[in-house]
Amino acid sequence: MVHGITALVAQPDLGFRRQVDDELGAFLDSRRDRWIESGTRPCFSVLRSYVLSPGKRLRPTFCYWGWRGAGGEPGPQIIRAAASIELFHSFCLIHDDIMDTSDMRRGQPALHRQFADIHARSGWRGDATRFGVNAAIVAGDLLAMWSDEMLQTCGLDPAGLRAAYPYVARMRADVCVGQFLDAEEQAHGGSLSGAVLVARYKTAGYTVQGPLQIGAALAGAPQAVLTALGAIGRPLGEAFQFRDDLLGAFGDPKVTGKSDMDDFREGKPTALVALARDGATAHQARQISALHGNPRLTVEGAALLRRIIVETGARKALEAMIDERVEQARQALAAAPLSDPAVRGELELLLTSTAHRES
Repeated sequence: MVHGITALVAQPDLGFRRQVDDELGAFLDSRRDRWIESGTRPCFSVLRSYVLSPGKRLRPTFCYWGWRGAGGEPGPQIIRAAASIELFHSFCLIHDDIMDTSDMRRGQPALHRQFADIHARSGWRGDATRFGVNAAIVAGDLLAMWSDEMLQTCGLDPAGLRAAYPYVARMRADVCVGQFLDAEEQAHGGSLSGAVLVARYKTAGYTVQGPLQIGAALAGAPQAVLTALGAIGRPLGEAFQFRDDLLGAFGDPKVTGKSDMDDFREGKPTALVALARDGATAHQARQISALHGNPRLTVEGAALLRRIIVETGARKALEAMIDERVEQARQALAAAPLSDPAVRGELELLLTSTAHRES
């Protein structure tokens, strides 16, 4: 067990994403035969491609940094352990897109849309849309279970796996709690305090805080290190979600890989919209109510909603909330028990790239 955070590198190495994808591909391929015994080869191929579609691999990266921060050495075992969180991330995306009725993810149709297309093209009986949703729910559940299997068989020391388990369990539970909160907020109309709470549970825990602490726990980190990483991860994870809210409204779909209309049409109770409601005039409030959550929202209506968001100061206010949380993460980083001064600069770069991204 170590008693401080040792040196990290700015990037695990230039091939980190490739290594993560290689581990994911190898794991999925090892399960191929059992999957296709029932004749579902097309569905397996689509699921494999979905998991391996281009992404930031941000969660495996944070897990790796947590591991290195606790003195762990590079090796295939930690890459496999970190990659397991990407399987969990895919599960979250699949179910989230179903709940939000989103059509696109990472520049391609959401998984439930792809499964529906297989059904339609194959001329199968029944409703293609219903099949797509049902198949995607099961596929997401399977990825959640495979995530656990991949972690448990990563080859790391059993003591580290036992130490990491409470953080893995909390990460998984927090995501589910966050999804419940998100659904409740939408049903109630949404509020700023509610949106912050959703960001804390639904996103922060499994995007930054959880992966950092899981990686550190796997390496046998003491409580002081785990606490410090948690203090860095929570505000940074919230900033990540608020940036996501902004990108969902103002981002370029060609860059983000997601629609800039879905959140509006679905009536997502984001912090951005809550801030707009709080700062709206009576006329603007009526416009927001008419536009936000309208499944037939037009391009012109979305443009008007974006203009209201800007005019009420909501966009600027959310940027300030992001900056505030990044600063909280920086202060936590400054107070963290780091044994190598170079670590602070490297983590600072990761703070900036996570909170101020374009996709």
